[in-house]
Amino acid sequence: MEEILLLYYENNAKKLRGIVNKILLRFGGLSEKDVDDFYSLANEVFADALRRYDGDQSFDGFLYSCLTNKIKTEITKRNRYKRRADRLSVPIDQPVGDDEHFTLADMIPSDIDIEKEVLEKNMGFVDQKIQDYLGSLSKIQRRIIEMKIQDIETNSIKKQLNLTDKQYQLYMRQAVQYEHIRLLYI
Repeated sequence: MEEILLLYYENNAKKLRGIVNKILLRFGGLSEKDVDDFYSLANEVFADALRRYDGDQSFDGFLYSCLTNKIKTEITKRNRYKRRADRLSVPIDQPVGDDEHFTLADMIPSDIDIEKEVLEKNMGFVDQKIQDYLGSLSKIQRRIIEMKIQDIETNSIKKQLNLTDKQYQLYMRQAVQYEHIRLLYI
């Protein structure tokens, strides 16, 4: 076993690196960092192959087979679409910009027009669903929606409630979140 170890690891593991390079030639798009990762993987596979080697076959062929299988598995794992998405994903509740209360979720457009929904549902009377919806809102959100129902202009609402454009938009986005809107439809 010691002679096998020396054979593969002399001259900075030249023979082991040569086998890895030969296997990696079949695959493209690998950076130097990736190749270094596969050299490290080859060290692990070599130790495992040396431990499992029974002497009945050629060690060179056995090691080549073990390395090929492990490298193919690793490349498949790295290129798997769902794993690629995981590396690029960002939490939806991550704050955006200077305002820690403004998140990526707030930037996702909604096809629900809260003003239209509230006005259509209201039609001269206040039904239980609208009461439930309004009850689920914060005081400021509720006041904004009530003013919208009364047909008060957006600029007047902002002025009366002393809100900036950004604050008004944030309150409106929060008011149309699913947890509140669903009350209009259940």
